[in-house]
Amino acid sequence: MENFAGLTGEYADYKTSKIVVVPVPYDATSSWVHGSENGPEALLEASVQLEWFDIETQTEVYKHGIHTAAPIKEDTTPEALCSAVETKIEELFDAVKYPVTIGGNHTVSIGAIRAAAKKFENLTVLQLDAHSDLRRSYEGTDLSHACVMNQAKKVANITQVGIRSQCIEETDNFDPKRIFYALDIFHDKDNSWEKRAKATLSKNIYLTIDLDVFDPAYVPSTGTPEPGGLNYFQILHFLRQIFTEFNIVGFDVVELCPNPAAKASDFLAARLIYQLLTYKFCI
Repeated sequence: MENFAGLTGEYADYKTSKIVVVPVPYDATSSWVHGSENGPEALLEASVQLEWFDIETQTEVYKHGIHTAAPIKEDTTPEALCSAVETKIEELFDAVKYPVTIGGNHTVSIGAIRAAAKKFENLTVLQLDAHSDLRRSYEGTDLSHACVMNQAKKVANITQVGIRSQCIEETDNFDPKRIFYALDIFHDKDNSWEKRAKATLSKNIYLTIDLDVFDPAYVPSTGTPEPGGLNYFQILHFLRQIFTEFNIVGFDVVELCPNPAAKASDFLAARLIYQLLTYKFCI
């Protein structure tokens, strides 16, 4: 796999880097379009095309160092995968490195969330996603991509943004004040939802981004696309506030299911990561 952003030398070295990107090419619990195990490699390949200079902030976050770790390839069971990710993210927290996990499907986030909850008190998991992912079990496992936020609820408070798909079994498993549906966001011309969402958050936040939070017009290459999603600048407008007002302890970007004939989704995912790192380290 490529190094994130094509970095080499001191800016990619583990010892000198503040940031570590952890690829997790995992697809075993996917339930519709398969191929998310190819997501990390496609994202890293696209990231080589990034410009290192950020227009919005007039900064170059790569100078803080971004190391790309060896991929976690555990796929024997969902339990083993979650444990492997948890161990790796704990290791990075202990080394005072900033973890960015790239999937793979949403199951890969469970281990990272558990590691963050162990390390940081008063933690909220902020989810950007098309699906509420609150099933207690799905297709024979409680570690499915459809169960991620039910797992997160066991270790932290959760706030959910961009949701537009949910099954009846999930409707008794969330706090209505902590879920922000895409339809309501669309009709909220004053963006008052952002203030309400921020009011649900605690000091420390772990951010998990399923790329299907974006409308398929922006990210068609995902395993479970849903119409009616958010656009790129809507998401950045919200997340810049989150990064500047709260302590985002780490984040993941998951569910890229690359299409070899269409690279736009791959590049958006890479660009999103670079922009969020810019918000974390440069403003």
